Amino acid sequence: MHVTSIDQGWQFKQADKEDSSFLPVAQFPTNVHLDLLHHKLIPDPYIGKNELDIQWVGEAVWVYKTSFPSPSVNHRSKAILAFDGLDTFATVVLNGKTILQTDNMFTPERVDVTETLSKDGDNELAITFDSAYLRGWKLVDNYTDHKWACWNGDNSRLAVRKAQYHWGWDWGPVTLTCGPWRPIRLEVYESRITDLFADISISDSLDNAKVVAYADVEGRASRVEFELSIKGEAVSSQSVDVASNAKAAFSIDDPKLWYPHRYGEQPLYTLTATLFDGEDPVDKATKSIGLRKIELVQEPLKDQPGTSFFFKVNNIPIFCGGSNWIPADNFIPRISKKRYHDWVKLVADGNQFMIRVWGGGIYEEEAFYEACDEIGILVWQDFMFGCGNYPCWPELLKSIEREAEANVKRLRHHPCMAIWAGNNEDYALAESINLTYDYENKDADSWLNTDFPARYIYEKILPDVCAKLIPKTYYHPGSPWGAGKPTSDATVGDIHQWNVWHGSQEKYQNFDKLVGRFVSEFGMEAFPSVKTIDAYLPLGKDDPDRYPQSSTVDFHNKADGHERRLALYLVENMRYAPDPLEHFVYSTQLMQAECLASAYRLWKREWRGPGREYCGGALVWQINDCWPVTSWAICDYYLRPKHAYYTVKREMAPVSVGMTRREEKTTKTKHSRVDVDVETKIEIWGSNLTLEDIEADCVVKAWDVKTGRETYSQTVASKITLAADASTEIAAFEVPVAKPNAGLEARTVVAAYLYQDGKQIARYVNWPEPLKYLHLQKPKHLVAELSADGKSVALSAEVPVKGVAVECEADEVVFEDNLIDVVPGEVVRIGVKGASGGTVLTTRYLGMLN
Repeated sequence: MHVTSIDQGWQFKQADKEDSSFLPVAQFPTNVHLDLLHHKLIPDPYIGKNELDIQWVGEAVWVYKTSFPSPSVNHRSKAILAFDGLDTFATVVLNGKTILQTDNMFTPERVDVTETLSKDGDNELAITFDSAYLRGWKLVDNYTDHKWACWNGDNSRLAVRKAQYHWGWDWGPVTLTCGPWRPIRLEVYESRITDLFADISISDSLDNAKVVAYADVEGRASRVEFELSIKGEAVSSQSVDVASNAKAAFSIDDPKLWYPHRYGEQPLYTLTATLFDGEDPVDKATKSIGLRKIELVQEPLKDQPGTSFFFKVNNIPIFCGGSNWIPADNFIPRISKKRYHDWVKLVADGNQFMIRVWGGGIYEEEAFYEACDEIGILVWQDFMFGCGNYPCWPELLKSIEREAEANVKRLRHHPCMAIWAGNNEDYALAESINLTYDYENKDADSWLNTDFPARYIYEKILPDVCAKLIPKTYYHPGSPWGAGKPTSDATVGDIHQWNVWHGSQEKYQNFDKLVGRFVSEFGMEAFPSVKTIDAYLPLGKDDPDRYPQSSTVDFHNKADGHERRLALYLVENMRYAPDPLEHFVYSTQLMQAECLASAYRLWKREWRGPGREYCGGALVWQINDCWPVTSWAICDYYLRPKHAYYTVKREMAPVSVGMTRREEKTTKTKHSRVDVDVETKIEIWGSNLTLEDIEADCVVKAWDVKTGRETYSQTVASKITLAADASTEIAAFEVPVAKPNAGLEARTVVAAYLYQDGKQIARYVNWPEPLKYLHLQKPKHLVAELSADGKSVALSAEVPVKGVAVECEADEVVFEDNLIDVVPGEVVRIGVKGASGGTVLTTRYLGMLN
């Protein structure tokens, strides 16, 4: 096997422009926007409103070319040009001969060029990329019988197998890319290993693993030698004679099992297959694999209707607190392996266990899944369909089947892969426009004759591919999906809970009423870091549009009605003003942080132990951004955490304490508005996500927010057992106030603490809501003191202070926690990295400008 990367000497030009000349590419792999940016032929679309000025790029035709020498090819060898990814409508010409035409960005291609290569001298390779946008509209116009409909972008995207977010989304710009976006190489061989895969079975007792390795072989080679090793040490090996495929079975006692982070280690075995022709090794393939058992549990529940929906890994039920993932850039080839690792590490450091690869992006790069394997993040993987009624002409169905097979094969060895889902919200869209869907009709061919033909993709093509290639990995027809129930049915399957922000625009304090068996999307918008805003404003800090309602700032928020919805949730919850920009940004981030923490806290309460897994997971929309923008992300494009990142991190800590308030009104007579008794009660619970029972004391304290005086301090539960891997109710009583029947509940702050052997293991401060009604006092002695070694910050104040944010101009200073509620008599310490004796810290808090 001789492999040559075709990554040198590439040039590009606009093919449909007469005076265009070839220019060198910026990098390889690449896409046209990166190359135009490199030569300053377009402005940076992430700055200002430059996105508007680069739309012509997506409607032009582009050609890429290079040359490479011919290798030596003997009479028994073949030469293959392998294209890992061409975006999207590509015509490939080698030495004047058309060798390939593509129409699917996601599908790798291989072409036998043995007879097309030059016998001597260089080979000329040219690839012409047509406009995916215009080709899409041409297909829409040709298929007038289909009921075209979508959310986000436009209908032309539904006809094209290309990353759907390139058409723009409610968080992303329109950047219709093209180009050789993944590697190209020339392979010369007589024989090769075409695929290497391991089927893994773990015994119920976890003390034995069976690994059945398969190697598919092309050519005349006669033997495959399999080896399984870990950390360079061989575990077992076998030699197998082959025709077209080889198989070897290994039995491993006391295997080193792969776990999500915090539940165990992430050991990776190396599976190697070496192909021999006689005694000569001619090819080798390796895969990193993890030995683990992942199950999706959907069983009847105690005391509630429907079925559970949660994951077990190596027999451990896991509450999957996590995030949704969109592509980390509009221009994929410039995302480095380190950037992928940093993103996944940020997820894990935020106490999250699962990441959902959303169906409007891409089947991600290997670096992403490798990071999830190494760090211990479970992956929910969508197939690439999102928010649309997709067409199903025969050629397109064949293309989709090839796409699915190629990507399942590419990714199936990763231990992080927990579930595959057919699409994002396509069933919800079908409901919204009343498409034909009869769940009881199991005649798959008949689905193609309805106005919802894509059901054939999700319930026939994709499950068949998964059954053939990954039979032990659960396939879910869509997200959300509930076995024929409406996608909003909270008792079965997963739901997307968008009645906060979208839909009925509920108060986020009502998240306990909006729970589902597994909430795979929910969210709240917030502005990104002020540093990020300054980076996209053309004149930075001096830009005249540097205010929250400016046209440029609005341009960097793609959500319909975002002005109204942000204003709605802000005005319902806190006193705020649009100026200065820094404090408005803080206010939106505080509001997002309160909202998302509330969801995790209230839904995790419903993780109540065996048979009562009423909510099995919550995946926030979203962890990341693809450009600098105001969005639902909890970390912005530059990996800068918003404050919600920290509140979610606290809620997903190994042990946490939760609290909620409920107001109950009773009247002495049936219709009277007089003599109404109002009781404001607090309910307190502990959530223990560790695997051992914990015995703890619960201490509750209270303060009058107006005077700052402590009004209550009591141990409300002693030596209470917090059951392993569950939430446990601790106490419920009226809000402790300084004086009964004086209406002081609405100004009383209550904090709950869990102590184990005298050490504080959990803390939560509950405030009367809405926060805008509070007469918050400005602290005279708010202290944020950096320790002598620069590794921690100590926060304290003499009055209750809501949402203390510690800030630093230097990006290298990273806080391990932030947005802290400070109460009198307590010092809260947060970790910090990158600080030194000269580091200047500032603070911001709710009410500081009132």
